[in-house]
Amino acid sequence: MHGLRCAAVCAILLCPTPLLASSVFRCEDASGHITYTLQGCTAGQVQYRQEAHNPTPGKGKAVPLAKPAKAKTKHKSAKRDTREVTVVGSRDDGCGNQMTSSERRTAIIRQRITSGMSRSDVESSLGKPDRITQHNGQTRYLYRDNQGNNRQVSFDAAGCVKGKR
Repeated sequence: MHGLRCAAVCAILLCPTPLLASSVFRCEDASGHITYTLQGCTAGQVQYRQEAHNPTPGKGKAVPLAKPAKAKTKHKSAKRDTREVTVVGSRDDGCGNQMTSSERRTAIIRQRITSGMSRSDVESSLGKPDRITQHNGQTRYLYRDNQGNNRQVSFDAAGCVKGKR
């Protein structure tokens, strides 16, 4: 009996997993406004389902993530679509979104501290501070390098970079 269970477990573990895919819903309201979501559309919107296939990177040629349904044109002359796409759930970094993710990543790599960075961004760039001080709701990170140079980064009450020395 134990050997049968062991064989069943081995068979399950050796079975290949299915390809991962998810459904994305394209919602269009009466005025033609388009929204993409994972949860489905509201009552006043027309819902279209799109499959989003996520292949493993580096295997063959590039594959689009979503395959849109082919639109049927009523007129022979195709009109240019001038509607805007609405992004639902944009990232809020808590510091006013003063930097794009690309600018933030570049600053962290180059160890440049700028306004709009959070405490975790500064720690990703410079590491853990040598000393942390707090005064009147402000937090300061103090860094000292091997040559004796000091670097100070000040944060506001929300934890965003206020200034540096």
